[in-house]
Amino acid sequence: MKCNLYCISRADSEIEAMVGGFIMKIRGFGVKLNVIDIFTPAIAKAQKISAQKAQESYTNALSPFIKPHAQNIALHPQAKMLDSFQFSQTFENKQEVNFFIGGAYGFEESFLQKLKTLSLSPLTLSHKIAKLVLCEQIYRALSILAKHPYHK
Repeated sequence: MKCNLYCISRADSEIEAMVGGFIMKIRGFGVKLNVIDIFTPAIAKAQKISAQKAQESYTNALSPFIKPHAQNIALHPQAKMLDSFQFSQTFENKQEVNFFIGGAYGFEESFLQKLKTLSLSPLTLSHKIAKLVLCEQIYRALSILAKHPYHK
């Protein structure tokens, strides 16, 4: 199985070290997790203009990574929250799962309509923390499916 996490952000060495630890652990379940940070000059420029332009730039940057054969999930604060067992079902019998973390202004509604949505918490999380929490939850979900003791 392949899992991709696309994030509108710049890489951060402190968080990347922790994320890297989960990438290695996840590999033990036969899953390749790719974490792709995207922050183009167009995004930087759009964020200085308006929230709408920023959202449009996120859509433009992330849309090419939506794959029709994959499970595509956007993190969104108003989306449904799942417990760890429900979240683990996201990975059952899937060849590819793609997650999308938006920028500071969130996603356009038209982008969200193309994907399933998920909320990690009712709290607002920074992109860095959301990325780390999601990686940990992916590891936890795979542990549940493999009946590995990590979850307990």
